[in-house]
Amino acid sequence: MPFIIMLSAVFFNLVNAGLNGYWLGFAAPAYPENWMADPRFIVGGLIFIGGFVINQMADKKLISLRKGGNMGYFNPGGGLFNYISCPNFFGEIIEWSGFAIMAWNLPAFSFAVWTAANLIPRALDHHKWYKSYFREEYPKSRKAVIPFLL
Repeated sequence: MPFIIMLSAVFFNLVNAGLNGYWLGFAAPAYPENWMADPRFIVGGLIFIGGFVINQMADKKLISLRKGGNMGYFNPGGGLFNYISCPNFFGEIIEWSGFAIMAWNLPAFSFAVWTAANLIPRALDHHKWYKSYFREEYPKSRKAVIPFLL
């Protein structure tokens, strides 16, 4: 991984974590006492958990491809890999969108938007690479990051 990519990821997370931490810790008005019963909190929490599960399952699948010292590149399949090239990115976008709904504030929304703005181009690039590397055996109907759409 290029050093500049690592630095930009650190910067991205410092800014987003800083904005969210400052807002939630110091600047935000207090949430109402019944906030955790609010539909935004409940729905956002369920979306966050769904995205987390998608992300973890996709990462586990990718890691399992290297089990037993397997080297080289593999065409992952099964689960959401049947529909999209990067279900781990899709899961992360879903996660932070759920957090934005759950927290219901501008910094959380900003984090969700910037996460999508970061991961969608990466997914498109991964998808392009998969299609060129695996040519004939890569499913033609598989999208990059959003099932059936993108």
